[in-house]
Amino acid sequence: MAIDRKRVLDIMTANPECVTENSSIVDVARIMKEEDTGVVPVVDGKKLLGIITDRDIVVRLVAEGKNLSDCKVSEAMTKDVRAVNEEGTVDEVLNVMHSANVRRVPVVNRSNEIVGIVSMADLAIETGEKTKVGDVVQDISEARPNN
Repeated sequence: MAIDRKRVLDIMTANPECVTENSSIVDVARIMKEEDTGVVPVVDGKKLLGIITDRDIVVRLVAEGKNLSDCKVSEAMTKDVRAVNEEGTVDEVLNVMHSANVRRVPVVNRSNEIVGIVSMADLAIETGEKTKVGDVVQDISEARPNN
């Protein structure tokens, strides 16, 4: 199956652990450790509100000297995230990653409910298109941080 025909549904990591805006940062860190991930979707029910990354925690909380035991997800999360539809193509994911300078993209269904996440690793492993993925990684790495 050609890369431009492969659907997001075929390569995404399905059913990621999620948190709410009121979840504690300590709970997020535990999820990141247990799931071996650097990103956790933030939801209201199943509706995607944003994401929280390990970088968000470091830059917005740790670097500011906040007491992580008292912090909530809402204090560090990224709200303006671009998601892709589960029926979208791999090329659409690469375009979102490139234009938003991100390495992971939430995947939603038609009701904007979280159903998965696609990472650069998913793309490289599942598509075999290492050159194309590598070009996007290089562009993202050279861009200014987005948080």
